[in-house]
Amino acid sequence: MEVEKTLHEVGEGVFAYTQLPGSWGWSNAGLIVDGDQSLLVDTLFDRRITGEMLAEMRRAAPAARRIGTVVNTHGNGDHCYGNGEIPGAEIIGSRGCVEDLASAPPRRNATLMRAARVVEALGGVGRLAGRVCDSLGLKTVAWLVEATPLALPLFGTFEFSGNDLVLPTRTFVDRLSLTVGDRRVELMELGPAHTLGDTVVYLPDERVLFTGDLLFKDAHPLIWQGPVSNWIRACHTLLELEIETVVPGHGPLTDLSGIRETLGYLEWLTDETRKCYEAGLTVEEAAREISHEAYRAWLDAERVYVNVHSLYREFAGESELPEILELFAGMARLMREDARLAPHSDSSQ
Repeated sequence: MEVEKTLHEVGEGVFAYTQLPGSWGWSNAGLIVDGDQSLLVDTLFDRRITGEMLAEMRRAAPAARRIGTVVNTHGNGDHCYGNGEIPGAEIIGSRGCVEDLASAPPRRNATLMRAARVVEALGGVGRLAGRVCDSLGLKTVAWLVEATPLALPLFGTFEFSGNDLVLPTRTFVDRLSLTVGDRRVELMELGPAHTLGDTVVYLPDERVLFTGDLLFKDAHPLIWQGPVSNWIRACHTLLELEIETVVPGHGPLTDLSGIRETLGYLEWLTDETRKCYEAGLTVEEAAREISHEAYRAWLDAERVYVNVHSLYREFAGESELPEILELFAGMARLMREDARLAPHSDSSQ
C-alpha cells in the first residue's frame, strides 16, 4: 500500500502530520509550538516512522527539536508505540489510555507477527493445523491461523521488535488545561468509545481539534471498546465546539462535517444492528446482512464485524471484551465470505 506522508501547517505554529489514505496502523499526529515550547499530539506505530515524522517537524519548526510534552489520545499502539523516540518529555494520557497501552505492549504485536509469519510459511499445513486446533478447542491458535491473511499484510511492515513500552507519565480524568507558550490547549476525555480512554486535543483560539480515533475520515470507525452510545454523545459534544479544522486520527483533514459523517454512521449502524439482534441473528450473520452500500467508498469495511460485535455486547449488557485474535479472525472470515469487501482488498494491497 502506498502511503502519502505530509506535514500541514493548519494554523500559525500548529501542524498536522497525515499518513494517507489512513488505513490500519497509518495514523495522524500533530505538533503545537509557541516560542521555544512544543507539544506533540500522538506518536506513531513504531519508532522508525515516528523518527521520520519528527525529522520533518524539526525542519518546519525549530522548537520541535526538544519536545517538552506529548499527549497520547488513547492507548492503541499506532498512537503511542513511538513514545520512546522522545526521551525526557512529559507524556500525558487518560487513565484508560494507560490501561489499554499497558495491556497491549509492542512485544505482544512482535510475538503475534512472528507467529503469523510462521503460519504463512506453513501454507496449507498451517491452515490444516488451525482446523485441528479449532476442533480440539484450542481457540487461540485457530484464531491466529484464520487472522493471518488479514493481519500480516496490514501490520507486517511495522517494526515492533526492540521497541520498549513507554507509558504516559501523567494521567488525568475528564478535563485538563495546558499551555504551550501563550497558547491554550484543552484536553477532553470523552471515552470509553473507540477505546477505554479516548481524549481529544482542542485549541480554542485557533479553532483546531485533534480527535484521535474518535474520527476516522473516509473509513469505517472501529469500536474496540464501546459503548457506541457514548461515542454518539462524544460526537454531539464535539459538534458544539467552535472549530474550523479537524485533524482525525486517520484520514485526510476535515471540518465539523467529518464529525457529522461519523455520527451518522454510528446512528445508522446502531439501528441496523439492533434489527438483526432482535431478529435473533448471530454477530456473523448480522455483519453479512447489514448493507453498507452508502459507505462503499470508505476504507476498512471488514471493521463492521468488530462494530456489530460491540453493539451486540452493548445490547446484551455485557462488559467482557473478546480476545483481539478472535475479532481479527472474524474480520478475516467476513472479508473471505463477503464480496462487498473486494474493492477494499484491491485498494489496500
